[in-house]
Amino acid sequence: MRHLSFIIITLTAAIALPGCKSNPPTEKKNNKPNIIFILADDLGYSEVGVYGQDKIETPNIDQLAATGMRFTNFYSGAPVCAPARSVLLTGLHSGHTPIRGNHEWGERGDVWDFAKAVTDPNLEGQYPLPDSTITLAKVLQNSGYATGMVGKWGLGGPLSNSIPNTMGFDFFYGYNCQRQAHTYFPQHLWKNREKVLLNNKLVVPNTKLEKNSDPLDTASYADYHLTDYAPRLMHEEALQFIADNKANPFFLYYASPIPHAPLQAPRKWVDYYREKFGDETPYLGDRSYFPNRYPHATYAAMVSYLDEQVGELVQKLKTLGLYENTLIIFTSDNGPTFNGGSDSPYFNSAKPFKSERTWGKGYVKEGGIRVPMIASWPGIIDVKTESPLISSFYDMMPTLCEITGASVPPTDGLSMLPTMQGRPQDQVEHDYLYWEFPQYGGQQAVRMGDWKGIRSNIKNNKESMVFELYNLKTDITEENDVANEYPEIAAQIRQIFDKEHAPSDIPRFRMPQLGDPEE
Repeated sequence: MRHLSFIIITLTAAIALPGCKSNPPTEKKNNKPNIIFILADDLGYSEVGVYGQDKIETPNIDQLAATGMRFTNFYSGAPVCAPARSVLLTGLHSGHTPIRGNHEWGERGDVWDFAKAVTDPNLEGQYPLPDSTITLAKVLQNSGYATGMVGKWGLGGPLSNSIPNTMGFDFFYGYNCQRQAHTYFPQHLWKNREKVLLNNKLVVPNTKLEKNSDPLDTASYADYHLTDYAPRLMHEEALQFIADNKANPFFLYYASPIPHAPLQAPRKWVDYYREKFGDETPYLGDRSYFPNRYPHATYAAMVSYLDEQVGELVQKLKTLGLYENTLIIFTSDNGPTFNGGSDSPYFNSAKPFKSERTWGKGYVKEGGIRVPMIASWPGIIDVKTESPLISSFYDMMPTLCEITGASVPPTDGLSMLPTMQGRPQDQVEHDYLYWEFPQYGGQQAVRMGDWKGIRSNIKNNKESMVFELYNLKTDITEENDVANEYPEIAAQIRQIFDKEHAPSDIPRFRMPQLGDPEE
């Protein structure tokens, strides 16, 4: 693996990338391509049609794949929200990136008190990125791009040094805090540094049905569907950002909170899937978040609403004459979740991988970290193509830098541009991919060709660590541990574990069992 290499590449991205077709003329006044990076939240590998979903309808995302390339070996940077975003934005894998787990920064006070957080922004947000962090947004901003973000941040509180506007984004609208995103009807969102109040009353996550209410009556669930639906408001701001920057190259990081729990969706889509799926047993809130009368229909509705938004983004680009000069990337931050009324086994959300608890979100099994990834770029990426390139979030930094002509900062990634251009013979490939996750018991993983090594139960004590080895070519569901049969491969992966892990500067992310300083 190339480690923290410095690469400087200069090119005019949209005119004549080597080995590419020429772009059709557009109304754009700039030569650099626009970039829209859409990051779904907890969307499983097979929760869209083009990846095998047969219950939820996603025609716009499927069409995106039909106009571009579908990647089948693409991985998130981590199995949960904040570290996945840290890997994406820094281009450093989870053994090097600053934020390696979800850190609610409870030292500030009662951060889980939603009522207090309404009036005290110091209680919002997660642990911040260091001031010195080089982010993808900063790099593109310095390269002449207008940079915008809508959606969920999760990498620093509103009063910290690390908000989107200090980390490279000219514009931000959405949730600063992941906890606040535990309702899609919050009392406020953030627009840059300004708190924007919404027309919603406070309904604290985990609020159960009123005593003696009828769980079969939809009226019992009125408090969980209010007025201002955050995904709609953020989407409107995304469309406006595109319109405002139509004469300039722009980078839009669209970090949708969908389909992360809670189950809350537009009524038209819920009604559509109610008719399709039939009656259901209500979810009464026993696995956190909010009760829901029709949990399967609502989950499907959330994904289809995200799909609808993708279609509207594409149509906006076409209306403004920007589509032919825009790279759109669609992916997810990690695999499917196991709580809040979601039912990953019902949707077979990570097919062909397992999606039950301990196999999806929160775990470095394939279902937790392998995610859908689609790239569409008219005239550059051939239509209806597929790539088995083993790649990850930290490849986005060098890829987008090469596309835009920006200098590449220190990175663990490799540019995927040759593959996107249809030049697989020129693609430099990773010797391996690496993950570590200091939560859910402490985990490490390596993907090396067809081999997948996992070390788990790290944080209990050194003697209790579990090492597993799988051959994904013959055992895609990671059920047959062959570590004893291939001791040389196992030893090689253990060496990679030791080589790629660097102690974190943040005590909560340290693993003393790996030799890190004690907290």
